[in-house]
Amino acid sequence: MKEKNNIGCLFDLDGVLVDSERIYTKIWEAIEKQWPTGIDNFAYKIKGTTLEDILERYFPEDVREDVTKELLRLEGMMIYEALPGAISFLDALKSRGIPIALVTSSNGHKMDHLWHDMPGLKEKFDVIITGDEVHCSKPDPEGYLAAAAGLGVNPEKCAVFEDSLQGVKAGKAAGAYVIGIAGTLKASDIAPYSDIVVNAVADIHVDKLEEVLKSRG
Repeated sequence: MKEKNNIGCLFDLDGVLVDSERIYTKIWEAIEKQWPTGIDNFAYKIKGTTLEDILERYFPEDVREDVTKELLRLEGMMIYEALPGAISFLDALKSRGIPIALVTSSNGHKMDHLWHDMPGLKEKFDVIITGDEVHCSKPDPEGYLAAAAGLGVNPEKCAVFEDSLQGVKAGKAAGAYVIGIAGTLKASDIAPYSDIVVNAVADIHVDKLEEVLKSRG
C-alpha cells in the first residue's frame, strides 16, 4: 500500500486549469456596462471573489437579482476547456500520490456546467471547495485552509496555484507555497504575493515541486 503523502496541491479553477478568464472578463465588462459600478478595471478587481461578495460589495440590492440572471444567462453559453498541459499535470501529481484539491469561488450551478463540459475532471480531485462552502471570499484564506484540512496536510506543505491577485493573497495568508500563474494579470501584479510566477501549470516540474514542498515547515 502506497504511503500517504504529507504534501498537497491546491488549485484555483478559472485561468489556472480552465481557459475561461478571458470570457469572464468580457462577461463582467458587459454586466458592469449595463449596471455601472464606477469602479475602474472592475472585471479585474473582482477576480477570485465569490458572486455573493461581488453582489454585496458592488451592486445595490434592487439590481442583484437581475445581475445574477444575466450572469447565469451568459455563463450558460460558455464552453469550458482545459488549459494546455493542465490535465496531464494533474495526472502527474496523482501518479506520485500527491493529493489534490480544487478551491474555487464558483458556485454549484457553474460547477455542474463545468462537470458536464469536462467529464472525468471532478474525479481528479480529492477535495473540492466551492464558493458556496465558504463564509469569507478570497483574499481570506478560509477556502485554502479548508482544502488543506480536507487533504489532511499542513498548509505550509501545500502549493497553491492561482492567477488572481485575490487568490495569491489568499494562498499567502494560508501559509502555503504560492505559485502565481501569469496571463489573467501581469506577472508583476501577482509576484509580490507569490513564491514563484510561471506562465502555466505545465511549466512546473513535479520533481522540483515535490522537493520544495517536502523541505518546508
